[in-house]
Amino acid sequence: MPVLVVSGTGTEIGKTVVTSAIAAAAVAAGRSVAVLKPAQTGVGPGEPGDAAEAARLAGPSVTTLELVRYPEPLAPDTAARRSGLATLAPAAIAEAASRLAADHDLVLVEGAGGLLVRFDEKGHTLADAARLLAAPVLVVAPAGLGTLNSTALTAEALRARDLSPFGVVVGSWPAAPDLAARCNLADLPDVSGIPLLGAVPEGSGALEPAAFRTAAPGWLAPRLHGTWSAESFLADWQA
Repeated sequence: MPVLVVSGTGTEIGKTVVTSAIAAAAVAAGRSVAVLKPAQTGVGPGEPGDAAEAARLAGPSVTTLELVRYPEPLAPDTAARRSGLATLAPAAIAEAASRLAADHDLVLVEGAGGLLVRFDEKGHTLADAARLLAAPVLVVAPAGLGTLNSTALTAEALRARDLSPFGVVVGSWPAAPDLAARCNLADLPDVSGIPLLGAVPEGSGALEPAAFRTAAPGWLAPRLHGTWSAESFLADWQA
């Protein structure tokens, strides 16, 4: 798994924190890691973006690369048109990820919003880049009501494009989960057909970097270089 694409069921659901946690866990396991953010939106020149946040949390050994940046917090295609800047083609994303993979054990490609958010005027999406890379896709999902539908739709969209869903991680697990969140833990794998590979506690991105790096492996399953167990986590919250 030299390249793993990190997508989501929507926006503001914890993709960057999950990406950072995977990077931290992989570094702790002795892997060399790069984080690629193809399109950063809603961030001005000189401001730290998602890739920089991943390096801050996961550690300075993580290589980061951002391909394009648009100032308005919109879908990349829309943000590009409004700003008069060039759009980003999936071939450019795949080429950049492949270059990073030549020198790193793991390359994490963090998308913008959901899987089918448009990157260019031709309607290309993160799914097209994943297909060029022949890379599996990790789905980041919210914990609460509505996540079963959005996760199942994302899984269906992946399979319709002959892409491999690698797993699903809950991007922000609440400290006091309600009934829907607790039920979703058990139901997500059955409804989506994707294994549950972790749950990152809400507010984890606000931890001090050293504390984040220490805790990260405990939020993720062994397939993501962690120690988290879906069975144990389910047992704790279903009791």
